[in-house]
Amino acid sequence: MQRARIKLSSTDHKVLDEICRQIKEIAEKTGVDISGPIPLPTKVLRVVTRKSPDGEGSSTFDRWTMKIHKRLIDIDADERALRHIMKIRIPDNVQIEIQFK
Repeated sequence: MQRARIKLSSTDHKVLDEICRQIKEIAEKTGVDISGPIPLPTKVLRVVTRKSPDGEGSSTFDRWTMKIHKRLIDIDADERALRHIMKIRIPDNVQIEIQFK
């Protein structure tokens, strides 16, 4: 049977875990085989800028970070299960990608 690979990424890990839980519940209800969610390494984006624009004064810096959390789910590509997954409400800050293998 063909399998679907679902990649999820977001800056909020709680929302990401909730969506993974919903996908897992759908898989259990429809009886399809699922592996995951597999947490992938968190990507940390860092931006360091100097506070004073003219370069004079003490050397003070602003530091900003943003963490991108990722999850990977492999599921059997059952038509009924995938239709239920497509009906899940996905927030704007969550990116989802579905590939068939």
